[in-house]
Order: sequence, then structure tokens, then C-alpha cells
Amino acid sequence: MSVDPKLLEILVCPITKVSVQVLGRQKLATLNRAIAEGGVKHLGGTVVDTPLDEALVTTDGRTVYRIDDGIPVMLEDLAIPTEQLADW
Repeated sequence: MSVDPKLLEILVCPITKVSVQVLGRQKLATLNRAIAEGGVKHLGGTVVDTPLDEALVTTDGRTVYRIDDGIPVMLEDLAIPTEQLADW
């Protein structure tokens, strides 16, 4: 289930106000491998313990937000900073 294109046009990162786009499959796979290996944390400090089926990423590539059942979870504490990912 993908995000409604009209919604995607207006969504921005709540932290930086940078536009977001759907995270590509290759980057999603990279992120999920890192999550499976452990150590990936949300901005709020909690460990990301479940893989993502879909996600949004800021256009500058710095922050990822999960999509649950077609709904973007745009909460600052649940943002995933990509700076912690070695293969990003």
C-alpha cells in the first residue's frame, strides 16, 4: 500500500521542513539489513526493532520515516537518522 500522491506532495519533514519522497527498494533493503543487525536507533533514542515495509526519506537523504498501512508516521521521536547507517 503506497502513500497517496496528493499527500506526498504536501508532506515535509517535521524537523527540517525538507520535502520527502518514497524510499527506493534498494535503500529500503539497506536500511532493513542494518535494522536486522541491530543498533539502528530512532531520533528519540529507541532501537528500531522491526523492518520497514515502506518508508519516506527526506530529499536530502538524511531522515527516514516509516509508513504503516499506507500512513506515514511523521513523528520526530520515530525519525531514523541515516547518518548512523554505514552503507547509506
